[in-house]
Order: sequence, then structure tokens, then C-alpha cells
Amino acid sequence: MQIVNCEQGTEEWFRVRAGMPTASEFATVMASGRGGGESKTRCTYMLKLAGEIITGEPADSFTNAHMERGKVMEEEARNWYAFQHNVEPERVGFIINGLKGCSPDSMLGSDGMLEIKTALPHILIEKLLKGEFSPEHKAQCQGALWVAEREWIDLVTYWPRLPPLVVRAQRDEVYIAGLSRAVDEFNAELHEVVETIRAYGDGKAAA
Repeated sequence: MQIVNCEQGTEEWFRVRAGMPTASEFATVMASGRGGGESKTRCTYMLKLAGEIITGEPADSFTNAHMERGKVMEEEARNWYAFQHNVEPERVGFIINGLKGCSPDSMLGSDGMLEIKTALPHILIEKLLKGEFSPEHKAQCQGALWVAEREWIDLVTYWPRLPPLVVRAQRDEVYIAGLSRAVDEFNAELHEVVETIRAYGDGKAAA
């Protein structure tokens, strides 16, 4: 496992993660299409990573007003969590572990992690009423635990002037085993795509 100390969202960060499936997209990696067929979003993600590997250039390297506001609220949520739990969250840039990576919002102690999500008021209120770990974030959070070799993660859902929701998830080895197989299969297919396209440059594909 390697921790790359760079600021998330910077050009360096985009370059470090280029061509590598990351926890934020593990749900896409595990996706299947109708009737168990090929997922279009999975295929698009694979082609995007293939392009990054072949060209050496990250596909995404931009920010907008919405993303900037999200960064501000993330910092607010992190500060709130630190005060409420009397901890000092450790910020890191990007974690690489084999052919996979993640960008945790913070590391906590020796075995914990923090993931922060902003949610519009009506969505956060619905989540507060349910009080459960949001299933749409399971692949990312369990994937982050897998990549970073950690044991638990606190998912904070936040919006200013509303009570934040904090739900903890422990490492799920059964789920991670399935995720590991999916990522291995994805990387194998990605390698084949890259080699096929490179062969065009050598004149092999036409032959």
C-alpha cells in the first residue's frame, strides 16, 4: 500500500489516479446491464481508463462552482466531526494498493476512515429518518476499507443547518471478496483493451 501526499482535485492528483479503478467507481465496476448483460456505464468507465493509460493524460481535470462548494461543505463536516468525536482526522491525497486506489476524505486513528457526503435538505432529512447506512455508498466505502487496509468507516451525510447523520460500517470480508473478484476481472479486461488498441499502432490488429 502506498499513500501519495497530494491535494485532492489538483492536476497531480488526477495524474496519480489516471488509468486505475478507484473506490468511488467500484459500484460502476460491479455493475451489470439488463438481464445480467454488459453495463454501458461499466464499459464507458473502462474505455475512459484505457484512454488515460494509452495517452498518459487524465480524462478529468476540471472543477466547477458546484465542486468548489462541495469542498467547502466537506471541510465544515470534517471540522464538525472532529469536534464531536474529539479526534484529529488525517487528510491524505491518494492511496494505491495494487491495481486499485481510493481518495479517503480522512483517516481516523490506526484503523478507521471518514467518508463525507453532502445531501440536499430533503434527501438528508429522509436519511435521518431512516438512520441507516446508505446502500448506494457501500461499494465505495467497503472498497476504501479494502484499499486502505482499514477496519471501519464513518459515513457522514451533511448539509448546513441540518443535523449531520453519522453511520458506521465495519469491514465486510464477504462483500470485499466479491468486490475483489469484480475488480480483478475489470482490470484483466482493461488490460486486453489497452493491448488491442496499442496493437493498432504496431499494425498487428489489421493483420
